[in-house]
Amino acid sequence: MTTVAAASPTVAPEPEQFDAVIVGAGFAGLYLFHTLRGKGMRVRVIDAADGVGGTWYWNRYPGARCDVLSVDYSFSFSEEIQQAWVWTEKYAAQPEILRYLEFVADRLDLRRDIRFSTRVEAAIYDDATASWLVRTDDGLTCTARFCIMATGCLSIPKEPDIPGLAAFTGPVYFTSRWPQQHTDFAGQTVGLIGTGSSGIQAGPEIAKTAERLLVFQRTPSFTIPARNIPLADDFMNEIKADYAARRQAARRHPAGHLRPITRRTTFSYDDKERREAFEGAWQRGGQDLFGVFGDLIVDEAANAEIARMIYDKIDEAVADPATAAALKPRGAPLGGRRICLDTDYYAMFNRSNVTLVDVLADPITTVVADGVQTHGAHYRLDALVLATGFDAMTGALLNIDIRGRNGTPLREKWSHGPVSYLGIAIAGFPNLFTITGPGSPSVLSNVVASIEQHVEWLADLFDHMDAHGLRVAEADADAEQAWVRHVYDLAAPTLMIKANSWYLGANVPGKPRVFMPYVGGLDVYRDKADAIAHDGYRGFHFDAETPNVRATHAA
Repeated sequence: MTTVAAASPTVAPEPEQFDAVIVGAGFAGLYLFHTLRGKGMRVRVIDAADGVGGTWYWNRYPGARCDVLSVDYSFSFSEEIQQAWVWTEKYAAQPEILRYLEFVADRLDLRRDIRFSTRVEAAIYDDATASWLVRTDDGLTCTARFCIMATGCLSIPKEPDIPGLAAFTGPVYFTSRWPQQHTDFAGQTVGLIGTGSSGIQAGPEIAKTAERLLVFQRTPSFTIPARNIPLADDFMNEIKADYAARRQAARRHPAGHLRPITRRTTFSYDDKERREAFEGAWQRGGQDLFGVFGDLIVDEAANAEIARMIYDKIDEAVADPATAAALKPRGAPLGGRRICLDTDYYAMFNRSNVTLVDVLADPITTVVADGVQTHGAHYRLDALVLATGFDAMTGALLNIDIRGRNGTPLREKWSHGPVSYLGIAIAGFPNLFTITGPGSPSVLSNVVASIEQHVEWLADLFDHMDAHGLRVAEADADAEQAWVRHVYDLAAPTLMIKANSWYLGANVPGKPRVFMPYVGGLDVYRDKADAIAHDGYRGFHFDAETPNVRATHAA
């Protein structure tokens, strides 16, 4: 007879204690971590990826690049870093941006306190201890005075509503979760579904190697040539010689970076002047077009006039008239959806191996084992690429079980759409903060500049709390509602609310229709946020009952 010893009971480890837990290790998480650690706070950063980078870690699809000038789409807080790093292209591609963030993490020694390959499942506020309990998918827990979501605005892929997708026997690639290893489409017929920014960037690159590319388009997007070029050493030296002045000017620009801006309206130009101004911006490429006319986003006639000029450019670029007609966005104003930057997107449709499939005219009915079936045709495919977008702005936050006072779920509070104060704090969720959350400029600005503004404002708030012995900060419900009304009142006169865009959550079935970003400009937003801070953080409640004791400081 064999005696089996009784197993020792498993004892769950005590939660590790921190001053702050940061969720996300992209631009926002890295800068926030560096800032708080510099204040002597003990901080834990948690990220699902196995490395830093955030959106630039996951979005590795061919052609992925930023749509803000590289020299501006970067940190300004460190003169050492901006002098040491050399950008090689006007609009940096994903590999270069990821190398930059890795460089920053190494230069600032950030990796040692980041827990990678770990997904946060829940963050629960404990009223009794005035702290957050954070639980991860590997069963570990930690507690912190502050819980800060640096989860990004475009980080949770939208699940594609395509029947039969699981039946496809070939490889399926999501642009937002692209594999790290090299992907070779040589000799293959590839189907690309989705023609927003990711699809527009990926298509021309895939077409270079695939035997055949079928672009399944339901909603065409407005896209402008990037005119990307290598950056000469002389240009970078000139930028670095006066980087501080450039950064200061960007802080006072509505977009958070130095693109042209004018108050002149479209019809204050005569037809010849208007065409010349448009042509100049089109040839320069990039975001210059946004600043040529001052009424693009508020005047329907002006918007239609500029759209007509873009239609002319499509006709010039695309040889087949039927394809050109199908590529012209209709039914939504220019700027109502995200305007894309591209490299040879329209010219791609002149290639003999590229076909546009207009699924607005002939909808997809199902995906089958060997391809895609529409009402009128069957398309055999070797591989599928899905550029179907994101559950923007709120998806990453609602993907976590966040519970505030009295166990109230954030999903319940936001069931009719997101509400927040400044896009950074939420009533009923003390010491929980969101970097570039709904109600802030975020995606309508150079997001790196918006991130820096939020991080610095939040760091000042923490200093204010420590200086006055305040343990807890919470947005006031009335201030929150007033800010939500302010965000809506700014958006209402614009044409941006007249499109079914992800700005409104319209790309996700069942998602409440609420215009989420702040359209007033980063400069105006910064002034309002600073005024709130200077007024003793008007709109916040503070609680000093719980002793203000920090966790053991990091070395």
